[in-house]
Amino acid sequence: MTYCVAVVLDAGMVFASDSRTSAGVDHVSSFRKMRIFADEDDRIIVILSSGNLSITQSVVNILDHHARHPDSKKTIMNLTSMIEVAELVGDTLREVRRRDGPYLEQSKVDASASFLVGGQISGERQRLFNIYSEGNFIEATRDTPYFQIGESKYGKPVIDRVIKCNTGILEATKCILVSFDSTMRSNISVGLPIDLLIYARDSLKIDMQRRIEEADPYFTMIHQQWGEGLRKVFAELPNPEWDVGARF
Repeated sequence: MTYCVAVVLDAGMVFASDSRTSAGVDHVSSFRKMRIFADEDDRIIVILSSGNLSITQSVVNILDHHARHPDSKKTIMNLTSMIEVAELVGDTLREVRRRDGPYLEQSKVDASASFLVGGQISGERQRLFNIYSEGNFIEATRDTPYFQIGESKYGKPVIDRVIKCNTGILEATKCILVSFDSTMRSNISVGLPIDLLIYARDSLKIDMQRRIEEADPYFTMIHQQWGEGLRKVFAELPNPEWDVGARF
């Protein structure tokens, strides 16, 4: 399993992905699920992936190969809008699933995969898309400025309560890391390292990129203080005053 989050804010964008891949309790390994396509002053495009690892790696490797060897093709590095990029990723996903899907299904292997694709191309606003396994997609809006893929249910309540379009980048980053801690606390299929990227609107470059490892002091602090804070708030909540008799 995996957990990936991307948010688009008035101030910029934040992307985060875990690195754990599991094919059973006795086969756990780490693979980077964030791929960056960047040309400073022209574009910054980030792709986060979830699902069947062979499918997602094939999609990203095809996109990367075409970007480096365009041969007059439309590639992620020469398209002029983010929606065209989303369409290209969706089309490439369909192509790979048509090629490999039937063989995986013969072995009863799930061939589904999904992607978060976001960033900014010069002359266009920053945009964020959630690309489904079928290759279709939706775009983030001011009402819904974030997407999650993978094991999303444990981190979603945290993000829902905090992140809005006008949330600051560092505050949103903090919230996303809390959502990762909540997810890892409840699901062992999501784990460190976490790949994190921060992009400031209109900068057209990577503003901060970090890999959060096991001993990262900031993430360790979040893990400790978030758990302690939850227990403290819970203890301070009054018990219900319902008439349940003396049994309790």
